[in-house]
Amino acid sequence: MDTIDIKIGTRVEHPRYGEGIIAHINLGAYVVFFEDGGKMEIAKTSTNLTILESPDEGRIEAVTARELRQAVASVLDEYGSLPAEVELGEKWIGGKVMLHPSNDSLQPKEIPMDVFFKKIVMVRDRLRVLEQNINSSASLNDEEKVHIQQYITRAYGSLTTFNVLFSEKEDYFKGSGKK
Repeated sequence: MDTIDIKIGTRVEHPRYGEGIIAHINLGAYVVFFEDGGKMEIAKTSTNLTILESPDEGRIEAVTARELRQAVASVLDEYGSLPAEVELGEKWIGGKVMLHPSNDSLQPKEIPMDVFFKKIVMVRDRLRVLEQNINSSASLNDEEKVHIQQYITRAYGSLTTFNVLFSEKEDYFKGSGKK
């Protein structure tokens, strides 16, 4: 990628993080806000960025209310300030989870389904924050980030069993087998 063409506001694409916009240029790196991956620093020497569109001189680009809401939600989500609005599947509302120990002398544990579901959603949200922190870490190199990301992806895959609880498919856990 030719660094001469890069300016703040340039739309770029990364093979792993998707489309993003250059928000700041440091001495050795571009600070890019990716639509799905959050804020990342990409070394200027990286060959993984492709320029999609350079900002036109003197042209002011309008931002829609929807884009503004998405940007604010992304920032709040990155810092763990945005509560997840995830709905429990209708058939599970009012249900309960029963845990029966193998020892009959011990009492079974009953957990209301909505409480159990909130715990599952919290695990998912914390994995997402962990993922964003890894991606934006200045102390980890790209190889280390990818290595740790693989464990997070496997954790998502292990949690796919709980997808049956979600009302909407876009809230599902996705392991390495799905995009």
